[in-house]
Amino acid sequence: MTASISELSAQVRQLRSHETWWRNPLFARLFGIIALFMVLSILTNQTQGSSSNYTLVVKDSWFSARGAEYLVGAVVVWLIAELWRIRGLGRIASQAVAPVRQVKDARALKNLWVKRGGLVLLVVVAILLPNVGLFTLPYFQSVLSDQVGVYVLAAVGLNVVVGWAGLLDLGYIAFFAIGAYTTAILSGKLPIGADGNPEAHPPIHLNLFFAFPIAVLLTMAAGLILGAPTLRLRGDYLAIVTLGFHEIVLNIARNNPKNITGGALGATGISTFRFNLFGIHYDWNTNDSKPYWYLAIGLIIVVVFAFRRLEHSKVGRTWTAIREDEVAAAASGVPTVKYKLMAFAIGASTSGFAGVLSTAKITAITPDNFPLPLSIFVLAYVIFGGMGSLTGVIVGASLMTFLPYFLQGPPSWFNGGHPVVDPKDIPMWVGAVLLTMMIFRPQGLIPSKRRAQELAQAEHGVGDADAMTEPAEGVAP
Repeated sequence: MTASISELSAQVRQLRSHETWWRNPLFARLFGIIALFMVLSILTNQTQGSSSNYTLVVKDSWFSARGAEYLVGAVVVWLIAELWRIRGLGRIASQAVAPVRQVKDARALKNLWVKRGGLVLLVVVAILLPNVGLFTLPYFQSVLSDQVGVYVLAAVGLNVVVGWAGLLDLGYIAFFAIGAYTTAILSGKLPIGADGNPEAHPPIHLNLFFAFPIAVLLTMAAGLILGAPTLRLRGDYLAIVTLGFHEIVLNIARNNPKNITGGALGATGISTFRFNLFGIHYDWNTNDSKPYWYLAIGLIIVVVFAFRRLEHSKVGRTWTAIREDEVAAAASGVPTVKYKLMAFAIGASTSGFAGVLSTAKITAITPDNFPLPLSIFVLAYVIFGGMGSLTGVIVGASLMTFLPYFLQGPPSWFNGGHPVVDPKDIPMWVGAVLLTMMIFRPQGLIPSKRRAQELAQAEHGVGDADAMTEPAEGVAP
């Protein structure tokens, strides 16, 4: 009886959707994508209007060959999205590899050594990347070391807080700033002398490799100080508190208490990494980005290995329980505040790790290097890649960090080497990509199995797929 009623309701919905063709969600998505592409055509057009022709940019963007190209591109994107939506591409791919699957045992594909081989291959590709194609250009090598490596590391740390423990942290870059200022202090560039006297030398001057453990300890302590009184809050209230913490850290940096932070001028001439052990001497040259990229790869491998072990431990399973239903976890005897505090501290320490790496490369910092939008961007990277998935977060952060710089300074074979977008429009592009992802693939680019299952159940009215919100009032947890 229940099945027949559901079938009848489905038929009624189908009839209603076909009463008028423009109400069909299929065409609604098409119109939405076309509208988005037409807006992008205007925003990326370098043509300027004049006092005698205000509509010149519109004509050149829409009623021209450029407009036709964007229109065709929109239709192509819509077709690909719809094919993906109905799993057509999945069926085509499965048919293509069907002979291979018949030869190989399905269990062999899940073999541990196969997975490890894939990880090794990924590491080899990352190591060879600066020597291939456009990445041989100094500009893109700098993007890899200064941006991609740093923000992948930061996103992996935020994934612990947001993806595993379900805590919305909008002040994450504050810990990044703490790590950066720790680097400046340990390198002997801060504080700026006693009573502001530039002739007085700071008391500390260490090899920056020692900055990693010290920055981890300081940012972990900062995470504990922030989290201890606030992690009893949930959802939006916790997000507001983290925003406040970010502003506190930046205002301390600007106000320069005891000349520790250098005020608005910050610090310059920060020393970089150097290695001197068993007669082997090596200094990282800030003009060569490759060594920093390789150092970033090594740090990411260590962090990912530790986090992978943590994910499948008792702590990781407890975070999952808290994220899915904190009330039920607390009723089962889980000390939720303790484990949330642990997640907050571990995520903060990883952000401090990234702050050390970034500062040692750019060798200069000011409070303006750590604006609030950076926290929003890192959160967007985590959501785009797939919350809770280490692989997804790494891929998502890499793509979303690299793409804006590629569009700002493309190689000569792309758009004639001219910038495609204005740097001021980058947040809009990131928002558009994230919005498109949320419409067509809300679980992220490479989601965790658990997250994908939650969203699939939510489509059928089972559970709550949003890990960062509380259950609605009147609904049993």
